[in-house]
Amino acid sequence: MRVAVAGTGYVGLVTGTCLAMIGHTVVGVDKDAAKIEMLKRGQSPIYEPGLEAEISKAAEIGNIEFTMNHKEAYRHADVIIIGVATPENADGSANLQALYTVCEQIADVIETPKLVVVKSTVPIGTNDKLARYFESLLGAKRRGFIEVASNPEFLSQGTALRDTLQAERIVIGTETAEAAAILQEMYAPFGQPMLTMNRRSAEMVKYASNDFLALKISFVNDIANLCEVVGADIEEVTQGMGMDSRIGRQFLSPGIGYGGSCFPKDTKALHWLAEEEGYALKTVRAAIDVNEKQRFKLVQAARKDMSHFAGKKIAVLGATFKPGTDDLREAPSIPNIRLLLNEGAEVHVYDPVGMPNLEKVFKDQVTYECSIAATLQDADACFIFTEWAVFKELDLQMFKVMREPRVYDGRNCFSLEKASQANIQYYSIGRKKVGGFVCV
Repeated sequence: MRVAVAGTGYVGLVTGTCLAMIGHTVVGVDKDAAKIEMLKRGQSPIYEPGLEAEISKAAEIGNIEFTMNHKEAYRHADVIIIGVATPENADGSANLQALYTVCEQIADVIETPKLVVVKSTVPIGTNDKLARYFESLLGAKRRGFIEVASNPEFLSQGTALRDTLQAERIVIGTETAEAAAILQEMYAPFGQPMLTMNRRSAEMVKYASNDFLALKISFVNDIANLCEVVGADIEEVTQGMGMDSRIGRQFLSPGIGYGGSCFPKDTKALHWLAEEEGYALKTVRAAIDVNEKQRFKLVQAARKDMSHFAGKKIAVLGATFKPGTDDLREAPSIPNIRLLLNEGAEVHVYDPVGMPNLEKVFKDQVTYECSIAATLQDADACFIFTEWAVFKELDLQMFKVMREPRVYDGRNCFSLEKASQANIQYYSIGRKKVGGFVCV
């Protein structure tokens, strides 16, 4: 099939590349000239393990190309996939401006019937609205030229290729059997389970899935906080929980909350949608509230041990919202670094891949280090915000180069036994403290 993909961000670029890998002819469309030029050179504008190599392979055999010329791309496509961003508005609702702009571009140029597939995460009922919007744009002469389908994505940053190529399910939301058949044919080479349903159900699957995982994270963090109060160990608790097949082991890791481009946005969007419809999603609201408070757990713990941050060298290990990505969107590190700076701390940061993006946020307000050792040298405290493997594999003796070996670990990277053996002052989430903390 000839497939045009509107948007070359995480969703659009990964989807288009994977479709090219299974033999479809793909054209990626974007309005960002710099991004398109990078892609034409075989360079990925986003950090995603393995993606750049697959883009180059697909381009070499002629299965994928990139352009700013949306007119030609949409006019000659059999299927048009929309994967543009739907960012959060100030009130928590989804901003659909980019989505409607693409719809207008499509309606302006098509001369034959098309299937338009929305992969962007959109509020329930959006695809029905888009179908009506297309009818108003196309007029009587081209009535019925466009069929709209909902086809949500379930990829995770850092494992996006695997999540697409080895998906546990493909959700297809259509109002006609003909549209469903086209998508089933397009995805058939993946050999993955396909679920067909109506558009609104497909939209809800995406939100319900993401919000359930976010709720699971907030729940375990809430339990971890209680463990600290009552003297239980969250890792022993989650081990016992995870062995129950009804609960499972995934998303039971305590920490300083979820971040990224999906969970924060999608929980707020579904909560907002429910409020608009007069229904209160109390569980989702609770997940949002717990997550907001959880991100400051480390600073709150440090305040009990340090009388002030002013003039102190604070080492920060990890800035991205999770390992395997350079994405800083909703990363817990950002508000924490701002707080430390506002209180007069001298902040030194190291992240394996996130430094260029971090520098765009903080400019010259922080010191960007090129190694873990330089970051820790003579520091008064260390905060770990991201569980990169390079941090988890550290020899804990390295913390001895700090002026005071205080480590506040937001991802429980180290065992309490190793922390005790290293004789460092160690605070983690939902577990007992190690070492004596002295207020200075």
